[in-house]
Amino acid sequence: MLFIRRKIGRKFLLAVGVVLLAILAGMHHLYSTHAREIIQRLNEQARGEQIHGIIAGMKAIMMAGHAELAQEYADRLKQTPGLVDLHILRTNGLEAFLDNQTIEAVNFRRNRTLFQPRDDEEERRILPEARLAFLQQTPRPEMFRSFERSREGEPLETFLIAISNDRDCHYCHDKEDAVRGVVMLTTSLASMESAIAETNLKSARFLAIAMVFLLVLLFLILRNTVLQPIQRVEAAMSRVAEGDLAHKVEVRGEDELAHIALTFNDMARQLERTHNGIQQERNKLTTIILSAREGIIITDGQGQVVLVNPAAERLLGKTDEQIIGQGFVNILDDPEFVQVMLENSGINMPDTVVYNEKVLNIHAARIFTGEGVLLGNAALLRDVTEEKKLENELRQLSYTDKLTGLFNRRRLDELLQQEFMRCHRYGVQMSLLLFDVDHFKKFNDQYGHDQGDRVLQAIGRTMAQFFRKTDFPCRYGGEEFCVVLPGIPNDATGMGPHQVADRFRQTVEALEIDGLKVTISIGVSHFINGRYASAEEMIKDADKALYQAKAQGRNRVVSAVGTPEAATFSRESHGLVVNA
Repeated sequence: MLFIRRKIGRKFLLAVGVVLLAILAGMHHLYSTHAREIIQRLNEQARGEQIHGIIAGMKAIMMAGHAELAQEYADRLKQTPGLVDLHILRTNGLEAFLDNQTIEAVNFRRNRTLFQPRDDEEERRILPEARLAFLQQTPRPEMFRSFERSREGEPLETFLIAISNDRDCHYCHDKEDAVRGVVMLTTSLASMESAIAETNLKSARFLAIAMVFLLVLLFLILRNTVLQPIQRVEAAMSRVAEGDLAHKVEVRGEDELAHIALTFNDMARQLERTHNGIQQERNKLTTIILSAREGIIITDGQGQVVLVNPAAERLLGKTDEQIIGQGFVNILDDPEFVQVMLENSGINMPDTVVYNEKVLNIHAARIFTGEGVLLGNAALLRDVTEEKKLENELRQLSYTDKLTGLFNRRRLDELLQQEFMRCHRYGVQMSLLLFDVDHFKKFNDQYGHDQGDRVLQAIGRTMAQFFRKTDFPCRYGGEEFCVVLPGIPNDATGMGPHQVADRFRQTVEALEIDGLKVTISIGVSHFINGRYASAEEMIKDADKALYQAKAQGRNRVVSAVGTPEAATFSRESHGLVVNA
């Protein structure tokens, strides 16, 4: 049945059934008790009337002077249906009419023989005298009852009623005795108990039928007014939970359950709108993730990989199954690196790695809720191989002179500043060569700018070949060039900056460019023991030395000596050093 399958109906009916059962049981108890009292009262009244009838008959026999018939009368009464036993007792508990005690007393009182004595006498005690103590009570109860069971278990009730010494009895008996005897009547209560049991059974049947009827009626009312509306809402909730957000509950009536159905329908509509919006955004996000060129890998709160887009498979050279199986920290085959990146959120970590013959930009981080609960991990991978190549090319272009292929003035300033700081910090030596082409303006005017450019390119190639890889040859501007020489000592070993500059001067002088020859003049400055306060001072000193070389006839090397504030110069010509 429906109410068995539905817990709320079963619980409600069970609760109501318990209440009804308690009420009907109480009613049954009250009715049964009342019926028992009525039956017992009627039984008591009937037995009382029966005993009083016996007493009245006994008095009639005695008044008629037939005392000898009293015992026979009593014996006949014992045959009455429902009567178990009947005795006429004296006040001392002995059964009357079995001896001559009363006959002799009456004959003595009347001084003549009113009654003939019995030939056979018998003394039979029916009750102990203590059982008749109620006769001494004041006021004396009209009837004394007691209950017991026979050996066979039959319920018995015994009545004791005193036979009063009325005025009509004074003729034979002394009027000072208020009671002449006691009638003891024992009856079976089996019929009464049977009647009470039958009454109780009928009452129980009626109440059971009434309870079943009420429960059925209540169930029908409950099913139509409560259970079915709840079932409709429950069925709708199940369908909504399964994804059928368009399903609505049928609304019947205007009660609270109808209001619940209306509220549920409104909630379902709002949920459907929200779900549709989320689905649209999800579709957009899915499209973005699947079509993105960046690799995306996401885990759940337990670290299990739950999303890998095609770009991640392509960049890592792994399949979806391999990435999921190996785990998040092994996406780059370097679990320690990924773990540290997660712990530090990428702070103070390199953001590019070389993997699978690609330069990848990687960012990995943990994702938390506002309450600090870990939602999962996410990694974003981007192929920056071409970008790095382009970046290097752009950097090279930004640092390289387009005409000569040497470092440009911007790069010279950076390199010179770096080397200058290194000299200050570690006490190493550094030299600077500054030179230009002699009479280059006349050369351009005579042979043209194209030829002049070819001369500058030839000098640039010669510089790249002549100087060490640790040196920095640069185009200073126009026909001027500069070379930074780290770590060359300024001594007489023949390897000092002045000697290097002069050998380079000779190399240029020996060049033949399109059948033409050029010479250069070189100024040299040398940093040692914190001689210069800034790199600009060192350039300025080399420029002064270059000016001196030009002033002395060009095609020569001049080195700055002394301090920047009071510099003296030496010049070398044809391998001889001549004091200026």
